Amino acid sequence: MFRIALTAFVLTLAPLSAFAECFGDHQQAMSCADGAVWDSETKSCIKVTG
Repeated sequence: MFRIALTAFVLTLAPLSAFAECFGDHQQAMSCADGAVWDSETKSCIKVTG
């Protein structure tokens, strides 16, 4: 009975560890409108000059 409860507990917590991975510094694909590029420092699209 203890092994079944322990297995159920571990299987319940397993998705939470994967979910926690999403809260960190990670790369994300970003597309900007024509004439703009992604600025990783400001995390926004900026117009290209010149």
